[in-house]
Amino acid sequence: MEKKEFKHVSYLWDDEVASKLKGDEVALLVYRSNLLGADLRLTNYGGGNTSCKIFANDPITNKEVEVMYVKGSGGDLGTMKRNGLAALYVERLRNLKNIYRGIEHEDEMVELFNHCIYDLSSKAPSIDTPLHGFLPFKHIDHLHPDAAIAIAAAKDGKKITRELFNGTIGWVEWQRPGFDLGLKLKKCLDDNPGIRGIMLGSHGLFTWGDTAYESYINTLEVIEKCAEYLESNYGKKRAVFGGEKIKSLPKEQRLQKAATLMPILRGFCSNSDLQTPHSGARGTIGHFTDDDRVLEFIDSNDLDRLAPMGTSCPDHFLRTKISPLVLNLYGDEDVTNAEAIKQKISPLFDTYRKMYADYYNGCKHPNSPAMRDANPVVVLYPGVGMFTFAKDKQTARVASEFYINAINVMKGAEAISEYTSLPRQEAFNIEYWLLEEAKLQRMPKPKSLSGRVALITGSAGGIGKAIAKKFAEEGACVVVNDINEERLKGADAEFKKQFGKDASASVLLDVTNIDSIQKAFAGASLAFGGVDIIVNNAGISISKSIAEHSIEEWDKLYDILVKGQFVVSKAAIEIMRKQNFGGDIINIVSKNSIVAGPNNTGYGSAKAAQAHLSRLLAAELGADKIRVNSVNPDAVIADSNIWAGGWAEGRAKAYGIKVEELPAYYAKRTLLNETILPEDIANACYVFVSGLLNKSTGNVLNVDGGVAAAFLR
Repeated sequence: MEKKEFKHVSYLWDDEVASKLKGDEVALLVYRSNLLGADLRLTNYGGGNTSCKIFANDPITNKEVEVMYVKGSGGDLGTMKRNGLAALYVERLRNLKNIYRGIEHEDEMVELFNHCIYDLSSKAPSIDTPLHGFLPFKHIDHLHPDAAIAIAAAKDGKKITRELFNGTIGWVEWQRPGFDLGLKLKKCLDDNPGIRGIMLGSHGLFTWGDTAYESYINTLEVIEKCAEYLESNYGKKRAVFGGEKIKSLPKEQRLQKAATLMPILRGFCSNSDLQTPHSGARGTIGHFTDDDRVLEFIDSNDLDRLAPMGTSCPDHFLRTKISPLVLNLYGDEDVTNAEAIKQKISPLFDTYRKMYADYYNGCKHPNSPAMRDANPVVVLYPGVGMFTFAKDKQTARVASEFYINAINVMKGAEAISEYTSLPRQEAFNIEYWLLEEAKLQRMPKPKSLSGRVALITGSAGGIGKAIAKKFAEEGACVVVNDINEERLKGADAEFKKQFGKDASASVLLDVTNIDSIQKAFAGASLAFGGVDIIVNNAGISISKSIAEHSIEEWDKLYDILVKGQFVVSKAAIEIMRKQNFGGDIINIVSKNSIVAGPNNTGYGSAKAAQAHLSRLLAAELGADKIRVNSVNPDAVIADSNIWAGGWAEGRAKAYGIKVEELPAYYAKRTLLNETILPEDIANACYVFVSGLLNKSTGNVLNVDGGVAAAFLR
């Protein structure tokens, strides 16, 4: 096949790959879906659906029947596999219209889809299933392309669609997805035979073809034509978004302001009352972008008019809420005074929450679910960028992508006509749809550390990596860091592979360097919105008698262990106070902080200083609901930097044994006769932050296999 040339969409079809799938229409459907989902200009994450119809043997009658494979509920086109499809009998699905009681009863049809399932092991059918089922085409694509929705959301969208495509694209007015919309698509086709697609008002696009490739090309060509039309009109009628109102700050200043402000915004978006800190609160996770498309919108004259209107496409709206909150902070305004900024923007959040409550109360039905969180998802900072906050990083990141989609739609609609958003009642009916609520209720319960951000110093290996992995397994976002860049790169790749791209971020961190610490915490704030859990784990070990111990070695121990713990904790406390919902500081100290062992003057005294600093911080930070606890390990052998630099040799010499005999020696001297592993320390840290000990601070937990001399009492 001749490769098509497109400017506004990505042509990704590979004939060699497709030829290997020839004869398997379902495999070609998955292939086509993945290609379409790979281009966010075509459809957003989790949005849209595709289908194909084939003939197969009925397992009961052994007769040939028509079967439709369609993207199942909750799937994503870009990553969907064959098991993400629902398979239904086409005839049974179409026969449901014989018992359909009208639009006021259409939600009851969803359960009846189960009576149409052909493959009992396939995915649950989505609400869009009848939209594909009532159309006769073998291959169908339903997408949410920005370029098409811009036309669909324009005041004159129907007229523009008819004129642009010379009547070859039909039009169906806005209606909530469901059984009735499927019937309207069929009527549009019956009234307009020979059309190549249908535009859904404010919603999206349906296109089709006789083969997977024909459907793919038809889809790209229609979207390309929409995009070309928009491009030819940008700046023609008036400047884009009414022209520039303010200038964006330089990149470095934008990131600096965003990092400074993020924890404050995260606090507002996690709590409705910031007067007193909350113990054990689960925060939202943040995402920041200063994408050029965002800056063009938020710096424009039309921002104040368009932002309150909200979005049009229901997929956009469900992710971004009724409308964004626009901050009253501009230009070179100082954002370093946290209390002053809180006082300035607090009324904005109060107003937003009241607006949301009024929206809920004015639109609710007798059987509507209870009002959900009234805080904004999208926060716009003119001249700087866009913040989004949600239950986890992926949801926050995807909300950002969806609002960029919405910006593209507003830009296009304003260029060719006037942008129109969903009416408030229609938006509410989508947001608080009982079927949507049922989907939310079926979602798995959050893990114990979901919504929390943890920074563990020295987490590219040894104890630190074990703690970071444990926290990530329990749902936390972790900031992996190390002083060694190569070691950090390896750990970052390992975490991304094991936990995905949204669970971790990596920053270089030297705990003896204040600038490095500030940059690391700024990175944590930009990546996730702030920080809730700090584990001071970075360390060094030097085992020498006082006669052999140099002043330089003494200073190095105290710089890394004591000063490092002090400065990292100080930076973390500043962020936690901005957020105002408490937090945890865990200090990895040592059995040596208590036991006066041989050849251990510098290390042991530095660990004792760490231990007392922990007690002092616990006493000072209680009013902030910041818990400070310590873990005292001993003889953690595996994958630990503590054994580098001669420590193992020094300890072996002190005990009169060989280095290779140390593990057995350490295990034998414990009451439990156990070897201590990094995972054991990780479990101890998790106990402190798991939620089970929210009312405990100033504690020390020994993880040493039982060393009587190290007992605290």
